[in-house]
Amino acid sequence: MKRRHLLGRSKEALTAYLMLLPDTIGLAIFIFVPMLFAVYTSFHSWNGIEPMKFIGLANYKRLIGDVDFWTSLVVTLKYSIVYIPAVYCVSLGLALLINKLRGKFELFTRMAFFLPYSISTVVAGLLWMFMYDPKSGYFNVILSKLGIPKQQFLASSSQALLSVVVVSVWLIVGYNMIIFLAALKEVPLDYYEAADLDGASAVQKFLHITLPSIKNTSLFILVVTTIGSFQVFDQIKVMTNGGPAKATEVTVFHIYNQAFTLFDFGYSSTMAVALLVIIMILSLFQFKLLGRKE
Repeated sequence: MKRRHLLGRSKEALTAYLMLLPDTIGLAIFIFVPMLFAVYTSFHSWNGIEPMKFIGLANYKRLIGDVDFWTSLVVTLKYSIVYIPAVYCVSLGLALLINKLRGKFELFTRMAFFLPYSISTVVAGLLWMFMYDPKSGYFNVILSKLGIPKQQFLASSSQALLSVVVVSVWLIVGYNMIIFLAALKEVPLDYYEAADLDGASAVQKFLHITLPSIKNTSLFILVVTTIGSFQVFDQIKVMTNGGPAKATEVTVFHIYNQAFTLFDFGYSSTMAVALLVIIMILSLFQFKLLGRKE
């Protein structure tokens, strides 16, 4: 009997591993192998055509004094500082709102907010470019009706980055909202009933029951959102191409230009490795800050 039980467990484990195998192979081929190749390339000078030339740490020494790289990193940080809190707060706020709804209206609302996530980033970028158009865009038409001067949006070095952030938030909040909503529905109602008996206010229940109960979900959202903010590219490429005056030239876009415009694959790989290290440090800091020891 015990042998049969162990045999059954072994078959289940084998089935699970076989089901995970395609994803594992995909991750190895498209994620880990390119990462290792980028690290290897970062120690070489290579234009993609001629043979690689080993130059040791020369690319990393160059990186330290590269003003353009550090400027692009500052732009990325500005983007992240606005994007991460906006995504977290809007997603959680929508989840709290929809969690109060019931029936078909709840289903319709969830679908409505989730819909932008299913849209291609390129299509969304083109759509919002049309609405941001300084001359005939919908936003400036509305502003004119309200007596507010027309804005330049993507054509302004002071407004372009924020305009891109708005699009990025619009695209992702529906997905994160669904994750928060699932976590909220797992919070036991007994906690809230006990808090009501003690006379707790809505704010107190949110701070002392809701937030601690969804701590793991919050950590997941913050880490994934942080990683996403440092990897933003599609919206920048489609909507601003890094302009105006490099106001939206984030680090990934700068790496892209170095690799596919200047064909300096060795140095672009160095910048990619540096960005990976920065993302890992920020992610570990978030785990530490939120008290996770795993």
